[in-house]
Amino acid sequence: MATIGAHLSMAGGHAKAVERAVDIGCNALQVFSASPKGWNFARLTDAEIELFRTTKKRLGVDPVYFHASYLVNFADTNRIGPLSVQLITHELKLASKMGVRGSIIHLGSFKTNGNGMEHLCENIKKTLDKIPDDVCFIIENAGNRKIGLRLEEIGEIIKTVSDPRVRVCLDTCHLHAAGYDLSGEEAFNRFLEEFDRLVGIDLVELWHINDSKDPFESFRDRHENLGYGTVGQEVFSNIINNPRTKHHPFIIETPGMDGLGPDQINVDILKGYIE
Repeated sequence: MATIGAHLSMAGGHAKAVERAVDIGCNALQVFSASPKGWNFARLTDAEIELFRTTKKRLGVDPVYFHASYLVNFADTNRIGPLSVQLITHELKLASKMGVRGSIIHLGSFKTNGNGMEHLCENIKKTLDKIPDDVCFIIENAGNRKIGLRLEEIGEIIKTVSDPRVRVCLDTCHLHAAGYDLSGEEAFNRFLEEFDRLVGIDLVELWHINDSKDPFESFRDRHENLGYGTVGQEVFSNIINNPRTKHHPFIIETPGMDGLGPDQINVDILKGYIE
């Protein structure tokens, strides 16, 4: 059975998000640990953590991922860099307590020339030094001109950091925006070979399955509902059926038919691609 989830609201508590996942047909979940609109460090009571764990187990929702705040920038050399380390360290310690697999992270952008890559990797290492061994630091590829746009860059970061807890989330909208062609079976297999050579296919933790509002190689990463954008339904079918990728979790972050976020319609569309 495919592992299919969605990024859902944590309104009412994280346990409520688990229930919402099941309500729309998911067996996996992605949530924020706290509001992503500021530098908010999630504070959960022991009772809230236990309720989340028991609800997740009772309803069979696994894995669960956090998505990190969009404010983090591990390449920043001033205040934001250390603050990013603090926030993600806190989030991943909480993830370990909650039985959450890890945090999916946009690394940020290089603001200055010079040793930006070295500084970025040092901040990632500082985070890894402070977190438990049972959670993952998951790098998401970029669809705009930020860190992680090119596979070569992701591979360089992972090789430099050299820690098995560092894994990768691939977003179909972002790959489309960055100019990676996944449209045919032959093209998709070429992409997988390239990814395996530059990064390592065994380091893929999950996929974000999103359509795109924008053209191929536009360097704009606006998500669209599945089948209503420019990515092409063949791409989603390739990923969810290929022997090298079909065992990965698939998480949707679509706007929803009513504009309120991922919904059962998008989940059912994704399930419809399974052969």
